Amino acid sequence: MPTEYLLAGFTDYPPLSVTLFLVFLIIYTLTVVGNMGLIILVNITSSLQTPMYYFLSNLSFLDISYTTEITPKMLVNFLTSRRTISPYGCALQMFLFGCFADAECLLLAAMAYDRYAAICKPLSYPTLMSRRVCACFIVLAYFSGSVTSVVHVCLTFTLPFCGSNVVNHFFCDIPPLLALSCADTHVNELLLFVLCGFIQTSTFGVIFTSFVCILITVLSIKPSGGRSRTFSTCASHLMAVTLSYESLLFIYLRPATSYSLNSDKIVAVFYMVIWLFSPCSIQSSTVSETMM
Repeated sequence: MPTEYLLAGFTDYPPLSVTLFLVFLIIYTLTVVGNMGLIILVNITSSLQTPMYYFLSNLSFLDISYTTEITPKMLVNFLTSRRTISPYGCALQMFLFGCFADAECLLLAAMAYDRYAAICKPLSYPTLMSRRVCACFIVLAYFSGSVTSVVHVCLTFTLPFCGSNVVNHFFCDIPPLLALSCADTHVNELLLFVLCGFIQTSTFGVIFTSFVCILITVLSIKPSGGRSRTFSTCASHLMAVTLSYESLLFIYLRPATSYSLNSDKIVAVFYMVIWLFSPCSIQSSTVSETMM
């Protein structure tokens, strides 16, 4: 195993690197400040002490953790010619990214179920979404993400790496690490496909079913402000789900023969930007509706 890895990043052209540094620095700063502000707002406002905002606060915390795990190292690499990372640092990045990505899918599914319970089962809502149930959803999200991520990290870093140590990405992700191995990686690729496929498809199934039920219920409401308000509380969540799942499915759930690490970097940036802003957009929409 190499004593260090080199992250290829985006470009070696200094003017473009400086521009990208400034762009991502601004995005990162706004993300951390915005999400911290929303977490504080939810916790100090009594009218926001509901399961929906409990999940949104955790989504914001997940967002801050994710961006802090990747962005600072990426910003440093924009301004240096030697973009090294230790094997332990690489493994930690891989673990945290996988954990947060899976936890996000499970958390978005929990949020969709919360909306289903609130809109379709209002009389049973206090029981279906009690404080204990919400806590169990959060624990399950992080526990499941941690377990699957540990499996991927252990299997990846037990492979022999006897060639190049240049990771064709801006952080340590599974596909670019597998590309560096000089051993057969079919088992790793199959496990990646199976585990990611199970989590993403099952959670998407919960989300899709929940929103279908919500749609049927909303359409039965007499045309009034109630229908439009209900749609507005779900629209931003549905948009974030759609964009996030499209990116994850493209990166992890396609045949290995169609992998293109350069295109994966572009999609990963798109996914990261979506993940940076989705909690803020969802919270802004739902908070504004509640405060009206």
